[in-house]
Amino acid sequence: MVLLAVAVVGAAHWYVWRRLVRDTTADGSGWRRTGTVLAVLMPVLAVGALAVGRSGAPFLLQRVLAWPGYLWLAVLLYLLLALAVGEVVRPLLRRLLARRASGAEPVPPAGRDLPETDEASGSVATATVTVPSRRLFVARVVGGAAGAAALGTVGYGTYGVLRGPRVKRVTVPLAKLPRAAHGFRIAVVSDIHLGPILGRSHAQRVVDTINATNPDLIAVVGDLVDGSVKDLGPAAEPLAGLQARHGSFFVTGNHEYYSGAAAWVAHVRELGLHPLENDRVEIAGFDLAGVNDVGGESEGHGPDFDKALGDRDPARASVLLAHQPIVIDDAVSHGVDLQLSGHTHGGQLWPGNLVARLSNPTVAGLERYGDTQLYVSRGAGAWGPPVRVDAPSDITVIELASRQA
Repeated sequence: MVLLAVAVVGAAHWYVWRRLVRDTTADGSGWRRTGTVLAVLMPVLAVGALAVGRSGAPFLLQRVLAWPGYLWLAVLLYLLLALAVGEVVRPLLRRLLARRASGAEPVPPAGRDLPETDEASGSVATATVTVPSRRLFVARVVGGAAGAAALGTVGYGTYGVLRGPRVKRVTVPLAKLPRAAHGFRIAVVSDIHLGPILGRSHAQRVVDTINATNPDLIAVVGDLVDGSVKDLGPAAEPLAGLQARHGSFFVTGNHEYYSGAAAWVAHVRELGLHPLENDRVEIAGFDLAGVNDVGGESEGHGPDFDKALGDRDPARASVLLAHQPIVIDDAVSHGVDLQLSGHTHGGQLWPGNLVARLSNPTVAGLERYGDTQLYVSRGAGAWGPPVRVDAPSDITVIELASRQA
């Protein structure tokens, strides 16, 4: 499997080098040498960024490699997509240029010696006429357009992440919700992904955005971090400033189990959040439950729906915090009214949403499964490349509505 991945990555970079470097530059030129060096260096940085993130390497090294390595992965994706479109455009452009050339005076091929008559002496001389290659011109036009499209897409997607999440507001009616709880507002945030790229300033933006909505309750639905408490504890400190009348609650995501889930559960508790580890609390008008992420099953700390929901009063409305939407069947079987999830990032990088649909019942937004509603947030951060394309980050304010009202 590893060899296959290496082969695919190598083939992708060879293709990009061929179209953007070999086809557009002269053999032995400075541009050719520079492009070749970059074609080798960038995948090395990308693999390095992926490797050090999971190897426990010094956090400084992770930060040094993360920006160029992860950004290159995003640029590579959109270069490949743009160049694929270019394969269709390339022959069309050549035909167009050929038609225009056929209507003009014939032009000799590049470098051919042509007879030239000296009007004064009547003798015939030769002159070398250099004509730019039509193939080279097309390669440069297509390559330049592909590069501009990829860099523009990644640049705008990076700006969207660094700018911070925007607020969405969704009203969710619950049949069992009492009139007194009508209008109760839950700020849902998931997938913040504090790490070597998104740090303390990003956490502060998230906290400020949430507090500005003046929620009744805050739900942090997993994947808070990509790293240890030792490295990222200071980055998470702004979470202590979260403000809600009924408090802030936290459930683990799969990335917490890559980063020392027990230590993070203890740390967020110190910051004033209430971890729900297969547990529930009674809020005014409904039960709030939370289950561990399925990623904890390998450590013996996976989701336990019976423990979280088994002995509750079924006449009360229930809201479940669960990082991954794939547990919706368990939520339905336990009579949950509303499940709040994240994990998918909405696909993060188009066309990633199409891939995400293959493994998730809902990629983003609100959908109904029997008597249970599922809301999936796109998340407030990004994993890997700090880039989002056609999947803007969000913090969602869920307003519960009573049918009695």
